[in-house]
Parts: sequence; C-alpha cells; structure tokens
Amino acid sequence: MAKKKDKTLYTEDSIISLNPREFTRLRPSTYLGSNEYSTQLVKEIFANALDEHLIQHGDTIEVNIETDRNIYMVKDNGQGFPINVVKDGETVLQASFDRLNTSGKYDEDGVYGGSVLGLNGIGSKLTNFLSKWLWVTTYRDGKSEHISFKDGIFESREVKDEDQPSGTTVCWQPDPQFFQNAKANVADLKKLFEDISALCPNLTIILRVDGDINTYHADNGIQTLLDKKKDKEILSNRFAVRRVVGDNLFDIALTYTSDYSDSVTAYVNYGLTESGAHITRVRALFTSMINDYAYNNGLLGKKDAKLTSSELSEGQVLVFNLKANNVKYDSQTKVRVVDVDETLIKQVMSSDFVDWLNNNPKDAKTIINRALLARRAKDAAAKAKEGIRNASTKKNKKFIDLPTKLVDAYSKDRSECELFITEGDSAANGLVAKRDGETQAVFPIRGKILSCRKATVDKIYANQEISNIVKALGLDIEKENGKLIYDAKKLRYNKIILATDADSDGFDIRLLLLNMFWWLCPELVKNGHIYAAIPPLYRITTNKGDYIYLKDNDALEKYKSENKGKLILNRMKGLGEMDPAELAYCLIKNTTRDVKQIVVDDARETENLLEITMGNDVSPRRDYLLKHASEVSIDIE
Repeated sequence: MAKKKDKTLYTEDSIISLNPREFTRLRPSTYLGSNEYSTQLVKEIFANALDEHLIQHGDTIEVNIETDRNIYMVKDNGQGFPINVVKDGETVLQASFDRLNTSGKYDEDGVYGGSVLGLNGIGSKLTNFLSKWLWVTTYRDGKSEHISFKDGIFESREVKDEDQPSGTTVCWQPDPQFFQNAKANVADLKKLFEDISALCPNLTIILRVDGDINTYHADNGIQTLLDKKKDKEILSNRFAVRRVVGDNLFDIALTYTSDYSDSVTAYVNYGLTESGAHITRVRALFTSMINDYAYNNGLLGKKDAKLTSSELSEGQVLVFNLKANNVKYDSQTKVRVVDVDETLIKQVMSSDFVDWLNNNPKDAKTIINRALLARRAKDAAAKAKEGIRNASTKKNKKFIDLPTKLVDAYSKDRSECELFITEGDSAANGLVAKRDGETQAVFPIRGKILSCRKATVDKIYANQEISNIVKALGLDIEKENGKLIYDAKKLRYNKIILATDADSDGFDIRLLLLNMFWWLCPELVKNGHIYAAIPPLYRITTNKGDYIYLKDNDALEKYKSENKGKLILNRMKGLGEMDPAELAYCLIKNTTRDVKQIVVDDARETENLLEITMGNDVSPRRDYLLKHASEVSIDIE
C-alpha cells in the first residue's frame, strides 16, 4: 500500500516549477483580472493593433465576432511582423505569442517609445494561453507568415511569398474552462471603441458582430465624448486642449451640465482607468485654479471658504487621455494607476486652463455659481441629517420623531412592514380603518409632490412632505449630496406601496413619487422595495349583490363576452371614493389586491427615461411623447 502523503510536511516535493503557459492557465487571474467574460482577451489583441496606429502604421482596425461559435478576430493594416526572422530559437512572430515578456515596447528609445497601451509583452501570450486555439497571419515586404497554436502550444508555421498589404490578423476561440462566461461583453467593447476613436481622430474601427456592422470614427476628437451631454450643457465654450511635448501627450475636454452627478472618463496611454494619481492631480489643480480665479475676481469673498473638489464636481463632465512613459499600474488590466509623470498635467492646468478662465468669464462664473449652489445644498442636507439625528436621540424617544400624519405599524420586525403612500386623507382614512396595524403603515400626501429632478437639495428638504417621507424611512442622509444612504437594516419598511388613482393625475403622482425615490435613494428601487398599487377601473354588481372588480377595459370586455345580459356597472372614480371594504379588497388583502413590484433592468436607461419625462428640458419630452403617442390608449370619464 502506498504511503499517504503528509500535507503538513514541507519537502523537496512541495516545490513545483511551472513554465509561463502552465502558470497562466493555472492562475489566469494574475494577468486577467476578472474572468467573468473573455472581454480582456479582445482588448489585449486590439491594444497591439492600436499601438501600431499610434506609431503611424495603419489607420483601420477591424474586429469580427461570431457569437454562435464564440470566435474572435482582430485585423490591422500596420507594418506587420518581420517575416520568418529567427531570434533565440523562435521566429519573432511565434515568440510574440508564446514567450512571456517578449515585446518591442521595453526600450524608451525604441520604435514604440515606451508609452503605449501594451507595455509588458503579456497580452498576446495571455490570449494564446487561455484559448482553445489561436492563429496569426502577418504580411510584410511581399511575404506572409502564418502560425497556429492549440491550447497555447505551437503547432505549425507556413511562410509564403504573397504580395499583400502589410498588417496582422489574429483569430482565436477562448477556452470556457478559464471563464465564467467565455463570450466577450460586446457592450463594453462598443464603449471602448467609441472612446478610442475619439482619442484617435485619424483611426477608423470597424466592429462586426454576426454580420452587424458598427463603424467608429470621430473627426472632432476627444470632444466627441462630450457630445452626448450637449443638450444639457450650461457652458457656452468647453475647455479643450491637446498638448504634445516630445513623446508625451495630454488631451483634455471639460464641460458642465445641468445634471447633479459628475462624470470622469480618464485614459492613460489610451487605456481606460478607474482611479489613480492622474485623476487626483487633474481635479486638485482644477480646484486650485478655480479658487484662485474666484478670489481674484471677487466671486468669493476673503472670508469665504475655498470651493472643494466635491462642490465643483457637481454637473462636471471631464474626459482626458494622458500619454506618458513608464506608467506604473497595479495589474495587467491597467485600470488603477499607481504612479505617472504629472508634469504635462500641471503645465496644461496651470497655463491653458487659467487662460481659458480669463477668456471665458461668463463660463467661469457659471462653474463657480454652480459650486456655491452645491455648497448650499450640502449645508441643507447636513442640517436635515442633523435634525433627524437630534429627533432620534430625544429623551424617552424609542424611534425617530415621526410625521404626525403617518399612521405607523407597530411591529418590531420592520422587514415585515409595508408603507402605503396615498393621495388624500379620504383614501388614507379608509386604508387605516382596514389595515393590519402590526405590519401596515399609511401616509397621505396632498396632490402632486415636488419634482426632485427640477429642484435643488435645499428646496427638496424644505418640502414638508418629502422631509416627512425621509423621516419615516429611517435612513441616514449623506451630508455631501443629500442622498439617502441605503441600509436594509435601518430601512423601516420592506415594501413601499405607491397607492394612487387609476387616472392621468394618479399616474403623474406615481411618477413624481418614483422620481423622488430614484433621486433620494435609487437602491430602494433597484433592490425591489418600491411597489405600485393597481386599483381596478370597474366594479360589477352581481344578481346576488356581490361585487366583482375588473382592472381595465380588456378585463371588462372579457367579462361581457362570458356573461350575457344586463350589467350593473360602476366606473371606479378614485381611491378617495372607495369605502373601507373596497380599499381592503383592492389594496390591503394579499389574496385580492393587485400590487406590482417596480423593477429596473437597466439603471442607465431608467435614469435617461426619468430625465426625459421629468427633467427641465422640454424638447426631449415632446419628442418622446410624439414618438410613443400611438402606443397610448386614453380613458377619460
């Protein structure tokens, strides 16, 4: 019998030596980052093609995706690899795909200048090692070299005399064993190609997905990335500068919109980043220059506190690309910058941006006034938060100081509780009469509530009904922006039911409430806490004197077709006209009520739709209504 190995004993057998392919396949996350999709493989090969363009070889990159077979191809018209040139026992082409840390990008004085997206000679090998198969064909000087790999291992090479335009084509199939989903995220790639085409105005990117073609080309350069916000811009002139010093480049565009949120898109060496010293430095210099201008031009008094970066970020849309040597990242995916030369950033922000401020005084004032408004809103939010905190700590108060109109539930298990927000005291009184006092709370509002999308934070919290709803929810307020901090343990109601009439006014009130919750705390909507009560439109009285409730016209027509003869039909006018028994049947009892959970599949699209329907700009709302007018059936009675 074989002796059982002692796993606690450290011996010479404990040491295992792996070659680069074996290590990459055993620990792919070392280089891959997230393995949720195989998107990174496409980005790595695309980055090599982009590097060719950046040294002025090739103006077109083609990416082809076959989703059914999960096959990817990237083709460039760059200079191609040296054909059949052997170095250290392998051709240059083969070594570039199977020998780790083989690259033309290490020497700062070399052809790539040491400042390109792919720096470490890993990307092409990573793609090869994590694919079931991969082949490469490169053309140069009237010849071609074609090589193929299987499971990252070299299989064959073919060299021909071919008079083809120079360039390189790479094709592969990701191996499912290394990914949660071996397919690439096409939406991420589209966003990448849209951005890269804006950073490289002389480049055309062609993406084919199952034959569907998307072409990316941006003559207007980096400013193209601001154009999506064009309808909301509040500046007359954007700040945009493209500064080149030697091999280094700083390309920046900045504007302000009517949005309350900010947007920062930061590229380093044409690679999208999430955080790092480069973003911090740009914002710090921007803040410093703005404050200097504000004090020097009397827009801030000597005793006024400096504007902070968070105050200046509200509504800001910032896009930039920094090309620099020897950038240090925290991983192969290069999303977080550890260290970078900030010299060019400082030159642009302390010179070009200052000149822009002096030449655009109206826009400079707009930015400063926007920041001062954000400061007042922050102060209002802080006061609201402090008021709620003080109310909750008053002597002998077990819960927070709740609104007087709130008829609360008394259950200690708040996850079982639900809150009805209804229009008018009549409906509220009927609900209170029939509710389950342990788990069901009722709060009446007066007609149409304030539109949060059209109001500042101070006005929002000055609104008594919104302030009372915030108190009732029990969540903390973020003092910087007035938003509620989502915490399921502190939330006093697991279900928040919007109980409004089934008419145009009721729908409008429901939308205003939904808009309010999305502004206050979108997580309440995303996490499924918001519901809409769907009261019936019709009530039929049977021969026995019983009631049958029908939710809409379709239900009525179906009932008529199945029940011939005269009907005693009543059109339900509104919640306030229902008696307590009807409200209990239609809204309170789980077995008979119709209550729908409001769900969000796409947060970005939800935000966009709410902005169209509830925002300040009328023209997108008009266009939306005209486009969808044929889908609406109007029931007026």
